Amino acid sequence: MTSKRKELQKLVEKLSKKKDIHFNRQQIEKLIYKFSDLHGGRTLMDKNHVARMERGMFRDILYNYFSMTDDVLLDRVFRAFDKDSDNYINVEEWINGMSVFLRGLKEERIKFCFCAYDLNGDGYISREEMFQLLKTSLSRTSTDEDQDESIKELVEITLKKMDDDHDGRVSFEDYKKGIEEDPLMMEFLGPCLPERKRCDFFLEEIEQLGKY
Repeated sequence: MTSKRKELQKLVEKLSKKKDIHFNRQQIEKLIYKFSDLHGGRTLMDKNHVARMERGMFRDILYNYFSMTDDVLLDRVFRAFDKDSDNYINVEEWINGMSVFLRGLKEERIKFCFCAYDLNGDGYISREEMFQLLKTSLSRTSTDEDQDESIKELVEITLKKMDDDHDGRVSFEDYKKGIEEDPLMMEFLGPCLPERKRCDFFLEEIEQLGKY
């Protein structure tokens, strides 16, 4: 077994032992192969040339495979994957992120969406953040000259529904409780998780890949 193959197996072994990874060993290996393939087959194990996914490449994946087009949310999904905030997605962040993105449990998906909507990362979804996200989402489908006022009204209605402690913003606990009462509220500020059929298509393509 080559040194490159041994290093890959160590990584697969490490990831397969994580309780929050919802892929088996073979699927993890194929997702790593896909990550490498997107980099022109570059080795992931050469420390001098570590493959890292930059924002543009990741946005292309979200657009081409999952039909996601909202610029703000594309960036926020990237941030949700990029746990160390170095502006790149490494192979472990790729596997961890895809586990939630494609197969996340309800609690994981709730956290993922909340992270996407919390634009400044302060642990709350503010009026201003709601307004910005809704304006971006609705601007494609509306030519209403009074759109800003309509969005402000929608924000206030949403706060009335979700702001359980009445502090003028939505905390994670507010958000989680709101979803328990109405599951459709999970992506109320725009789609940041893929449709099931898109997930299935992506995973089917992954299954067709050869070994690394």
